[in-house]
Amino acid sequence: MKQHGTLNRQLSWTIASMGHTDAIVVADAGLPIPDSTERIDLALREGVPGFLETVKTVLEDLKVERAVVAAETLERSPELHGKLTALLGDIPVDSVSHEELKDRTSSARAVVRTGEFTPFANVILYSGVVF
Repeated sequence: MKQHGTLNRQLSWTIASMGHTDAIVVADAGLPIPDSTERIDLALREGVPGFLETVKTVLEDLKVERAVVAAETLERSPELHGKLTALLGDIPVDSVSHEELKDRTSSARAVVRTGEFTPFANVILYSGVVF
């Protein structure tokens, strides 16, 4: 039995299979997910698991070189935006419209659906390299 890191088999496999510049999305419960994009559905109920908790778990396993959020996140959920940018630390964060973010989900390796009910709690994480 795996005892450290991401325990969810599908999420762990997806992270392990990512290459440089591949994208994974961590999303709130309401983000539409294209049929063509893998869905890793972790949502159990409202707030479980939370968005920030899930991002933190992914960051423990995935080298991230940049992130993208919707500009609406800062406007509509400023507290969450602040906590997310603090969690990302030195990782550069770009903003696009929410519509653009939704469009970009179609090219992501997967969308990780959380139980988060906070508006615009979505981030695209782009894989870096460890060397």
